[in-house]
Amino acid sequence: MDTVKNYDKVNGDPVSLEIRIDELITAYEKSQGQPDEPHRHDFYTVLLVEKSQGKHLIDFNEYPFGEKQVFFVAPGQVHQVVDEIPPKGFAVLFSQSFLLRNNISEHFIHDLNLFHDFGYAPPVELSDESMQKICSYGSDMFTIQNNPKTFSSEALGALLKLILIECHQACTLPNDLFLQSENGKSSLIRNFKELIESNYQDWHGVQDYAENLNISTDHLNRVVKAQTGKTAKEHIQSKIVVEAKRLLYFSDMSSKEIGYLLGFSEPANFSAFFKKQTGSSPSNFQPKN
Repeated sequence: MDTVKNYDKVNGDPVSLEIRIDELITAYEKSQGQPDEPHRHDFYTVLLVEKSQGKHLIDFNEYPFGEKQVFFVAPGQVHQVVDEIPPKGFAVLFSQSFLLRNNISEHFIHDLNLFHDFGYAPPVELSDESMQKICSYGSDMFTIQNNPKTFSSEALGALLKLILIECHQACTLPNDLFLQSENGKSSLIRNFKELIESNYQDWHGVQDYAENLNISTDHLNRVVKAQTGKTAKEHIQSKIVVEAKRLLYFSDMSSKEIGYLLGFSEPANFSAFFKKQTGSSPSNFQPKN
C-alpha cells in the first residue's frame, strides 16, 4: 500500500482555474518553519526561489536551496521542502487541464526539457537579470490571481509561458534543441519516454523500445544521447530505480514483491540491480521501523 501523501487538485476545487500562485513565505509561516512531509502532486509545480537556505528533495535526490533558483517538479514525483530560513519567492502550481484550456500543448512542455518525470532534476540557476524578470512575472501572476478580472486565466497562461521560456533559455541545454525538434528527433524522445512510462515493468532492454518505435537500437541510442546527455539504457534504468525507491520507502510491500512488480523474475536479480544502481541493498534502503 502506497503511504505517500498525494494531492490531486491544485486548489482543492474541481471547478477552480486549476492554477495557484503562492508566496513561499506563506507555506513556511503556516507550518511554523517545520518541513512538510514527502508528498506527490497530480499537477506541475514550479518554485521560484529568490533566496532560501535548506534543501529540496526530489525523488530521493537532494538539492540545496540558495539564491536565484527555479525548481521544476513533474506530476507524480515525490518531493519535500526543508527551509532553514524564511524563503523569498513564489510557488506556481498548475494542472494539465489548465494548459489545455490555454492552448499550451504537452509537446511544448516536453520540448522545454525542464520537467523530468524521473531521474536527476536539479534547479535552473539564473542570472540577476533573469531572476528579476521571472519574479516580476510571478508577482504579476499573484496580483492577477488575487484580483481576478475578465481573461484572468488567459493572462496567467501567458505569464506562465514567459516564465517557462525564460528558464529554458537560461539553462545549460544543447543550443540546437529546437533545431533538432524540427526534424523529428524531439518527437522520438517524447515517444520513447512515453513508452518507458507505460512499459518499464515489462521492458528492461533498449531493443524492446527500438522495435516498438520501428528504429534500430543504435539510432535510438544516438538520438537519446545527443538530446539528453544520457543513453537510452540509462533512462530506462533511472525509471526503474525511482519506482523501486518510491515503493521501498513509501509502501509496505516486501523487497521480493517489489522486484516481481518491476519485472524481475528472481528477487536476487532485483537486489543485484538495485545495489549496482544505488550502492545500497533494497533492505537497507527501506526505512527502519
